Amino acid sequence: MRRLPVLATFALAGALSLTACTNAVSEGAGGASTGDATAAAAPSYDTSKIAKVDDIAAKLPADFDGTLTVGANLQYAPAEFFGGADGQTPTGYDVDLANALGQVLGAKVEIAHAEFASIIPGIGTQYDAGISSFSINPERVAEVDMISYISAGSTYSVQAGNPKGLDAADLCGTTMGVQTGTVQDEVVDQLSADCEAKGADPIEVLRYNSQADVTTNLVGGKIDVMYADSQVGQYAEVQTQGKVEQLGEVTDTAPQGIVVAKDDPELTAALQAAMQHLMDEGVWQDLLDTWGVSGALDTAELNPTV
Repeated sequence: MRRLPVLATFALAGALSLTACTNAVSEGAGGASTGDATAAAAPSYDTSKIAKVDDIAAKLPADFDGTLTVGANLQYAPAEFFGGADGQTPTGYDVDLANALGQVLGAKVEIAHAEFASIIPGIGTQYDAGISSFSINPERVAEVDMISYISAGSTYSVQAGNPKGLDAADLCGTTMGVQTGTVQDEVVDQLSADCEAKGADPIEVLRYNSQADVTTNLVGGKIDVMYADSQVGQYAEVQTQGKVEQLGEVTDTAPQGIVVAKDDPELTAALQAAMQHLMDEGVWQDLLDTWGVSGALDTAELNPTV
């Protein structure tokens, strides 16, 4: 959940070692395998079959030049990241969504990689829209318009089959892995303190610079449980080919939104209508199903109250 200025990346890239951390700075999707952990190739949704909807395309501004430039920080799998055979191709469910919106609007889509914190300031000048896991909050809505499209939260993950019989309601005494700089990293120490306050063993927290390292060490058994964003945790199951699974339900859910400039109401209306069309036609749900993640909303609400 991108509540912080920048969250680090996730994917299982290159060799997925069971014995040591990779300390990877940026990671693609897919790759080779080592030992018992196998990194699966990233999925992708075929947006080419989505037809243009003339009534929705007619909502675009009269001076629209035919190209929808979308700002994204391509370091946050499975939503948006560099992938493909060359490791440089914009990939992820947010990227697929941008292309799907382009199909409905009859527009070419250009994905522009940028630092996460720089995207909103560039909306309306450098970028027509921002689609990069932006959590909706009052501070952002005061600055830009936001169209809700997905709900994200936090999840715990364990080894497949939950061999240690862990209960999401009581993880005291476990070894828990988190990625530094994430929302989960902010709150895990409090979870441990809560355990101690009730007389239980504390949680042993292990922090890693990359989400790939967290997942690798869960598969390898160095940690008992992984604590991550819901889509990140669910995608770990896809990337490890079922070697990890979700424990319990998604918690602390909040909507994320497509970002558009407040002084561009026609583009906002066009994107909102296009997003609603994808929802109504079941395309959005199918797209997320392809990625193995949940959270699809069924109403593209403009600036929802959160």
